[in-house]
Amino acid sequence: MSKDQIRQLIQNNATQEGLTGTGIDGVRLFRATQAIPCVPAVYEPSVIAIVSGAKEAVLDGHRYIYDDSRYMCCPMSMPVKAGTPTASAESPLYGVIISLDKRMMTELSMEMENTGNVIPEVKGGLRAQGIRLAAWDDAFADALLRLLQLGGNPADTAILGEARLRELYYAILKGEAGRFARQAFGAGNAIARSIAHVSSHLDAPISIDDMASRAGMSRAAFHRKFKQVTTMAPIQFVKSMRLNNAAMKIAGGMSVNEAAIDVGYVSPSQFSREFRRMYGQSPRQWGDAQQFPVEMGQ
Repeated sequence: MSKDQIRQLIQNNATQEGLTGTGIDGVRLFRATQAIPCVPAVYEPSVIAIVSGAKEAVLDGHRYIYDDSRYMCCPMSMPVKAGTPTASAESPLYGVIISLDKRMMTELSMEMENTGNVIPEVKGGLRAQGIRLAAWDDAFADALLRLLQLGGNPADTAILGEARLRELYYAILKGEAGRFARQAFGAGNAIARSIAHVSSHLDAPISIDDMASRAGMSRAAFHRKFKQVTTMAPIQFVKSMRLNNAAMKIAGGMSVNEAAIDVGYVSPSQFSREFRRMYGQSPRQWGDAQQFPVEMGQ
């Protein structure tokens, strides 16, 4: 019943293509009525829940398709290809994106551990692929419904918004993707902190030695642990983050040179060469070919 009510709320309020704000910080509805192939994007820490249709994301060759039976949890910034390959005017895609606030998720993860709800140790530590799909359960659906019901009332949103968002976060941390998310936000996940630093400093020089130093690890240990968490080597991850961000900027109308500088490239020729190698066309050709809402890369 909760999921039906959520679907109706989103359909009633997401009346335009792309993203629609809810009045709740970090919570956005979306609608797509045309098929969008998988294109370069960056998933920021978030949960994406679909109530009608399906979305697709590809991370380092691993494909994730999620619909109204499974939501997507991405607790760290990840360079992906994402799209809505089955959306149409006759069968629109509807969903909601919930940004994961680092402070609140970390506090909840710590509180859960302090109350004895400790994450069980698994041999090899955090072995994940940056993205996890989780089944909708009653706690998640009920909490999401209660959160979205605030959207139409500014006073309710101002007074209850943070508490309802915290309730949803708690449902996520207790759900099927909970252990995965808690390891990303819990104290001591140096890889998650390293990824957050990279994501917010793409325009600055980034070396693997610096990333390893920030994580408090040797270069070899950092490389091994980083690949366990993301499936990618650190240098591959940084390059993918830079090029995916640049592709999104170019699709949004930024010039090729501006986009290259914005993501840390000093040499335009190197940027064009690496862009073509990754996407099969020059940055200018890529920009000319884009006809889709850039925000739907989320």
